[in-house]
Amino acid sequence: MGLLERLRKEWFILGIVLVIAAARLEPAVGVKGGPLKPEITITYIAVSAIFFNSGLSLKTEELTSALMHVKLHLFVQIFTLVFFPTAIWLFLQLLSITPINEWLLKGLQTVGCMPPPVSSAVILTKAVGGNEAAAIFNSAFGSFLGIVITPLLLLLFIVRRYIKDWLERKKPPFGTISSCVLLMIIYTTFCDTFANPNIDLDKFSLIIIVFIIFSVQMSFMFLTFLFSTRNNSSFTPADTVAIIFCSTHKSLTLGIPMLKIVFAGYEHLSLISVPLLIYHPAQILLGSLLVPTIKSWMVSRQKALKLTRQPKAPVKV
Repeated sequence: MGLLERLRKEWFILGIVLVIAAARLEPAVGVKGGPLKPEITITYIAVSAIFFNSGLSLKTEELTSALMHVKLHLFVQIFTLVFFPTAIWLFLQLLSITPINEWLLKGLQTVGCMPPPVSSAVILTKAVGGNEAAAIFNSAFGSFLGIVITPLLLLLFIVRRYIKDWLERKKPPFGTISSCVLLMIIYTTFCDTFANPNIDLDKFSLIIIVFIIFSVQMSFMFLTFLFSTRNNSSFTPADTVAIIFCSTHKSLTLGIPMLKIVFAGYEHLSLISVPLLIYHPAQILLGSLLVPTIKSWMVSRQKALKLTRQPKAPVKV
């Protein structure tokens, strides 16, 4: 894969780096009261656009087809929205006595509370050949749970029903639209950071947070693998693949707007956002690297199960 092709494929990650660099060079452009008027364009327009776009892109028909796999759905949702944040909270009690920046630790806690993404978990599950329908259901349902308090989402389902034919015919680039709006939100968030002389991010804390995030992801992926492959779990190898990715991935697309709403007015908002901004590329990188290994395991496991289920040939006397 050539350099230009690689850059086009990873344009969003590159975009995050560029908007943070731009915010560092000229933070006055995106601060409150600045030319971009983020108190209006971001707080009301951009955040609403993210949720509106996410609601329209949900394929309700595919969710319905996977609805009956109740045990798998319960496992993913409980792990994502109960076990994950609880485990992170307990871990942070130990880290609170260390010199790591307290706002980065708070940001790590917010990562644990985030719903799963609709895109990356489904894409990686599909790449391996896992249970794609279950991945779609749990990613979308988890995202729904994450914004259930937002009445706007109910409106989105109604709107989508009436413009369903147009959406299927035109296939709007929902992912690209959300990513562009998200870059704008990230830019203005970091403009506020760099414009505030009282905020200082030490390199030691940042390096430790990166290490913690990768360690947490690897540990939780291994944990979900162990839980879902127990003898009495009843999950198929394809189900296990969906569980691994859906249970451990977190949504940046919904997460950043949520942080913007919940922590509105906090001068340390950008520091709280840093762990989530790191978690997003980390989950894609780790997932991509593990696709061949997980796929090889799934195929061999499926073959082994198929052989054990074949009726034995009668013994000739």
